Amino acid sequence: MEQNGSNAETKRLNKIKIVKYIYHHGEASKQEIGAALKLSMPTVLQRVRELLQEGIITEAGEYESTGGRKAKALTIVAKVRFAVGLDITRNHVSFVLLDAGGAVCGKKRVRCAFEDREEYYKNLGEMLGFFLDKYQVDRERLLGVGISIPGIVDEEKRWMSQSHALKVENFELDKISCQIPWRTRFGNDANSAAYAELRGNSRDTIYLSLSNTVGGAIYMGGKIYKGAHFRSAEFGHMILVPGGKHCYCGREGCMDAYCAAGVLARWSGDDLDAFFRGLEEENPVYETVWREYLNFLAIAITNLRMAFDCDVVLGGYVGGHMDRYMGALEDKLSEYRIFDSGQKDVRTGRYKHEAAAIGAGIRFIEEYFDGIL
Repeated sequence: MEQNGSNAETKRLNKIKIVKYIYHHGEASKQEIGAALKLSMPTVLQRVRELLQEGIITEAGEYESTGGRKAKALTIVAKVRFAVGLDITRNHVSFVLLDAGGAVCGKKRVRCAFEDREEYYKNLGEMLGFFLDKYQVDRERLLGVGISIPGIVDEEKRWMSQSHALKVENFELDKISCQIPWRTRFGNDANSAAYAELRGNSRDTIYLSLSNTVGGAIYMGGKIYKGAHFRSAEFGHMILVPGGKHCYCGREGCMDAYCAAGVLARWSGDDLDAFFRGLEEENPVYETVWREYLNFLAIAITNLRMAFDCDVVLGGYVGGHMDRYMGALEDKLSEYRIFDSGQKDVRTGRYKHEAAAIGAGIRFIEEYFDGIL
């Protein structure tokens, strides 16, 4: 709480608390802010007045009156700043445009096979420019470009020691960003997706990404655990079937060989959406494949729950289709369950597509609020 004569840093921190509260809740009244943050109304009124004058927040409307004057709804000015999230995979590049409220206001996915060549990086910069032009983004308001990539990433050193998916190792990440004239930051794809899904979550959670490769993240104590060598949560390379199917990493029986999206998509011309359409139409071959897939997925989830004893969120390309099939998955899980928690602790993510790109870009928005003067 501010007092007369309190220092500028205290005022700044209260201002940040207020704007981040509005950001995380979408909208809020001054009364709600004061009660939630335990700030006096004079403090709230002064800091809100500054944020309004600076064009960072605006009055979006009024709440229903419970007697007396109606409370004003405060919200973030969406176009005050933007960030871009970019997700690189073996065969595609995805772009998302995020406004200052954290909402996705543009997206595009392009088939573009990764190559460690200058032409690829130049093309990446050109595609980003076309993407920004399409949505008429004011370049002066762009905070930065977050880049998600499948591999073992040291964010501070901007270095990737290995990426089986992209078939590179000891890789200098600035080669990717050399054609991007804005601030950039890099993150592992699964960690980025987990950050998008779980930021602000109070519960410890395992994020399992079921995309072209299987990855994941461990969210504990309000942050992502990265491991001593940035290799945590490489769930895709846990052995599920000793001596089983060949994995792209060179070993046999990895979870990736049984639970990656390609296990399903290969039956429908490498089109995952087509596989799930066929499944809805009761294609008997797809139904057999799907039953086998669910069985291996249930074993993998059971192993994770036995190790971590917490919620599991399913994301990635397959996770985006799972809502319809959670009942069938729960039936499979019940066959392997030892402890009955009495509640469903496996769920799908809120972002059905492009979670990694969103997580990579959203950090620039949050940094912007942390740096408000």
